Amino acid sequence: MSLTPGAGPIPVTVAPRDFPTNRGGLCQKGWTSATVLRAADRITTPLLRGADGELRPASWDDALDVVTAGIERVQVEHGRDAVAIFGGGGLTNEKAYALGKFARTVLRTANIDYNGRFCMASAAAGANRAFGADRGLPFPLADLGGADAVLLLGSNLAETMPPSVQHLAGVRGRGGLVVVDPRRSATAALTGEPGDVVGQRADVPDDGRSPGRVAPPAGAGPVGDQGVHLQPVPGTDLVVLLALLHVVVTEGLADAEYLAARTSGFDDVRRSVTAWWPERAETVCGIPAERLRHVARLLAAASPVHGGAGAYVLTGRGVEQSSQGTATVTAAINLALALGLPGRVGSGYGAITGQGNGQGGREHGQKADQLPGYRKIDDPAARAHVAGVWGVDPATIPGPGMPAVELLRSLGARPGPDGTGTTSVEDGRPRALLVHGSNVVVSAPDADRVAANLRALDLLVVCDLVPSETALLADVVLPVTQWAEEEGTMTSLEGRVIRRRRAVDAPGEARSELWILAELARRLGSSVSFPTDPAVVFDELARASAGGVADYSGLSHARLDADEDDGGPGLFWPVPSGAPDAGQAAVPHPGTPRLFLDRFATPDGRARMVAVDHVGPSDDVRPDAPLYLVTGRVLQHYQSGAQTRRVPELDRLVPAPFVELHPVLGLRLGVGDGDRARLTTRRGAIEAVARWTDRIRPDTVFMPFHWSGEGSVNRVTTDATDPVSGMPEFKVCAVDVRRAPEVQEVGA
Repeated sequence: MSLTPGAGPIPVTVAPRDFPTNRGGLCQKGWTSATVLRAADRITTPLLRGADGELRPASWDDALDVVTAGIERVQVEHGRDAVAIFGGGGLTNEKAYALGKFARTVLRTANIDYNGRFCMASAAAGANRAFGADRGLPFPLADLGGADAVLLLGSNLAETMPPSVQHLAGVRGRGGLVVVDPRRSATAALTGEPGDVVGQRADVPDDGRSPGRVAPPAGAGPVGDQGVHLQPVPGTDLVVLLALLHVVVTEGLADAEYLAARTSGFDDVRRSVTAWWPERAETVCGIPAERLRHVARLLAAASPVHGGAGAYVLTGRGVEQSSQGTATVTAAINLALALGLPGRVGSGYGAITGQGNGQGGREHGQKADQLPGYRKIDDPAARAHVAGVWGVDPATIPGPGMPAVELLRSLGARPGPDGTGTTSVEDGRPRALLVHGSNVVVSAPDADRVAANLRALDLLVVCDLVPSETALLADVVLPVTQWAEEEGTMTSLEGRVIRRRRAVDAPGEARSELWILAELARRLGSSVSFPTDPAVVFDELARASAGGVADYSGLSHARLDADEDDGGPGLFWPVPSGAPDAGQAAVPHPGTPRLFLDRFATPDGRARMVAVDHVGPSDDVRPDAPLYLVTGRVLQHYQSGAQTRRVPELDRLVPAPFVELHPVLGLRLGVGDGDRARLTTRRGAIEAVARWTDRIRPDTVFMPFHWSGEGSVNRVTTDATDPVSGMPEFKVCAVDVRRAPEVQEVGA
């Protein structure tokens, strides 16, 4: 976006830029984003909770004194790891880096993680295991335009990133867009297929209130003029991928030369997928066998080995937010490798990043197991390098901490044997938490338990722009700057490093996290330097990342500014510092728009294929919960809604949560269109207005997750996690749905 400062209640005018990713487009959230800068309840002064339990304005000195004293008290009584940090994927690279550095050098706690664990962890785990590197898209987004086929699993781009849809125009024109989603989302509709659940199988346990079995028509069912929409049973996307690879292998469609030259592990994968012939897969995922064969052949025909212009396999949160999310990503990568796609111009595998700085936010130290440059924290060489930049002894850098869900589960005091709160260091529970750029009371799974754990803390400090649901539970709230009020960098889903520039001053006493962390470090007696100038912080980040997978050492604010002044589109990491050329001055590295063209980032340069198998959701349907609940976003809102719910134009369009269900299901359950529905899972119950739609399977209900209160769907989602990535299974759980009882007035 381009920002033009002005006068009036909205301090800037927003306009779209003709940039390679959005090409002059913005979504509704982009057009209205400046409203958040002056939200009516914008926090402009520190807040302290008084003895009466109320939050009241305070000075920065008083607020930071309370934070400092609380941290010192908790660490003296319970150990260094008793203070934890929870970060966010919307922080700039500079702030994410400083947050990780603060945790490891000032607090010296292992317990730091961030909400990206809810977003990209399974994609990162799968890509790192297969390729040795995790960059959401290892190619420019615009490359999609030349492909003959794109397989998109679990991502509703048309609502979550509308400007990106224009990059699918070419593949739609060639009839090659394949969307896998249990809903006929706006993105699935781009395939041109009919709207109802046609050619799919939908089993619903017949408990007397459910629609029973919807029999599929014979054959493959219709195919849209722009592609194919597959509507699997929720939680069975892995089966779809295993069946597609089975067809590729058994019909001789794999790229044998590529597999022999560039991969390892294919024999194990080939043997494992023999068990998933399409007819068997159909009994699990509900997609007719011939449709699975059709899609596998379509992808193969688009692949270079068969003379196609190229093919891509892309995954999103819908398949990654699962207890088998890493396995599903691995199966997607295995399919792409079998077709010879990754590391070829015009083809590949990628993951659609979900947050503004979801890529950069996970590269420089917010994750529990990582150091800057995407280095592993338990790697002695990585520890030594980063410690040298920070000026500390490597031995003082803590080891890996708890991933986000485990961290949130562990918070707060618990009753000891005598009924009092536990006090021993061995208890291992964090007793203080600093939250930056995250609203876990709405966005975390099993959110009621998370809120209870936050209330059990000795100290909760929240840095935020507005009084989010998490901030309202805090002992100390610190007002911070936001996007148009600060300098810094972000990293796009393609690994493109982009400058963010300050256009206006922050209101009141709002300060940058860089200043807050520097002040806390000073008050806590640390000798480690914490610069507050974002350009200086970036230079340090670049040095710390040098030689790492995500190497930024050849970048600086000045170089990024000069590139933009010259009409450049930004630079893609890795960008190592330039080496001298035959005695001449160092030659700037041009960046790396496309990864893996020559070799993968593994020790032997080969991509690693790993056999995986389907297990199913952790909370599957059963007699007392016979339906699937899936969650997601709507066009007008974002994440926990803390910002978008404060934009009047967006709030008017979608002012409250709702639950989508098929009319057949609604009739059987006695839940009419517009009725209030009650959804009950093992975690509790919520209510929302029912909306009938034929865009969803009759065995499934959908709710967006942008609201708090009685319609907050994450109050009932499961906090079961993927065993590899630690990512929670937001996207599927078993639910009972009934018409909510009428609310009667007292005495009526």
